[in-house]
Amino acid sequence: PHSRDRRALHAVAPVLLTVESRPVMQKQIDSGEQQRLNAGAAGQSAVTLRRVGKGYGEAWEQQDVLKDLDMEVTPGALTCVVGPSGCGKSTLVNLIAGFERPDAGEILLNGKRVTGPGRDRMVVFQETALIPWQTTYENVVFGPKLRGDMRKADLRAEANRLLDKVGLSEFKDKYPLQLSGGMQRRAELARALINNPVLMIMDEPFRGLDAMSRGLMQEFFLRLFEENRRTNLFVTSEVEEAIFLADRIVVLSNRPARVRAVIDVKLPRPRDFRMLSSPEAFEYKRQALAILHEEAMRSFKSVGAAPSAAGARGA
Repeated sequence: PHSRDRRALHAVAPVLLTVESRPVMQKQIDSGEQQRLNAGAAGQSAVTLRRVGKGYGEAWEQQDVLKDLDMEVTPGALTCVVGPSGCGKSTLVNLIAGFERPDAGEILLNGKRVTGPGRDRMVVFQETALIPWQTTYENVVFGPKLRGDMRKADLRAEANRLLDKVGLSEFKDKYPLQLSGGMQRRAELARALINNPVLMIMDEPFRGLDAMSRGLMQEFFLRLFEENRRTNLFVTSEVEEAIFLADRIVVLSNRPARVRAVIDVKLPRPRDFRMLSSPEAFEYKRQALAILHEEAMRSFKSVGAAPSAAGARGA
């Protein structure tokens, strides 16, 4: 059931994230934007998770995915989340996005409890969520057009500005299947940014790209972030990607997931890939990999199949 739910969420994500009650929600969003600025000035967290728990299955056989998880996302920072495969990173995305509700604990966005999806949080998924029968331009303007909260001329100007920003001006009349994987990722970024979210949530967005396209998209995404410093939560399974992008890396344990460590990345900005060869980057990588290896060994032991230390070194 969970995998079917995920596929359904991917299909309807653009609608879930944009359709809201117009006059009331617009006032709340304006207030939320001010709260974000105030929180940033005060050094408070944009997102706070307090003792969050989530499990799946019937009560007598429920499997806990997250348990007593405490975490903070700092305003104006790029926070990366890494963890063992299957530890619950995508579940964490669903909860913060409001697609699902926690079984225990609470999630706050600038002090306000998250109870459902909203345009103050935009998600870019692992798989493309572009609407296949709409052009690139139509996909980008979908949310504001559906809400009707922007004048046509303003919407057209902003969409064209963002398409130019992500290098897709010449492809705005193309359909998703006519775009490369990297182009689809850029179109999804433009579609998210036009909604001016408080929080960008990236769920392993470059996972399906080839190595060269992935590297180019990392550099492109980093330039966008360093220009506007929008609060970002970026989930990845690649430690080097996290080091290259992040201000802070949150390392999760095996399931039921909790925060094992928080690594502050002090590499200067703007960044380039040469920084990954620095002694500082190697130390960040050593710290993260040591924790992830420990969690992997714990997972093996829990099923009675732990490799020997010698075997682990030789693998």
